[in-house]
Amino acid sequence: MGFEATEIPGVVLVEPTIYRDERGFFLETYNEPRYREGGIAEHFVQDNHSRSSRHILRGLHAQSPNAQGKLVRCIEGAVWDVAVDVRVGSPSFGRWVGFELSAENFLQLYVPPGCLHGFVVLSRAAQFEYKCTALYDPGGEFSVRWDDPELAIEWPVERPLLSDKDRDAPLLAEVRERLIPYPE
Repeated sequence: MGFEATEIPGVVLVEPTIYRDERGFFLETYNEPRYREGGIAEHFVQDNHSRSSRHILRGLHAQSPNAQGKLVRCIEGAVWDVAVDVRVGSPSFGRWVGFELSAENFLQLYVPPGCLHGFVVLSRAAQFEYKCTALYDPGGEFSVRWDDPELAIEWPVERPLLSDKDRDAPLLAEVRERLIPYPE
């Protein structure tokens, strides 16, 4: 099992060990002591599962108060997954990282509390699962526009399909009061 720190502090790419044979495959999708050793020490309290069609973009989302860390993975199809550091005082504030997560590569991404998260579906359909460090709070959720020029995210889809909430999301500059501080 591999844990790779990214250029954003706290964002970790996880490559599970996959055991394959003539029957199929087996892997651990979460093991608290191993993940703790790999730099993901949070306690998870909620699991979520979504299914989306090609070019659906979900995000960019965060929650404050009760900011959520998310351990995400794609179990069917493929997505381009993005984490954006918007923690006030972070050395990487405003920077983003993106990775293809798929049912074929089994990669996971840990997105810490205070970072925006979003993904766009690259395949015909995708099923996406994630573990959260805090319970969902509808009053605490906020969004930032997927194409905010301040963030300049390089999405692999020019015209994604968006929910009304994501289409009408504000720019990062308009939600500064919702951002949480970078942990010291």
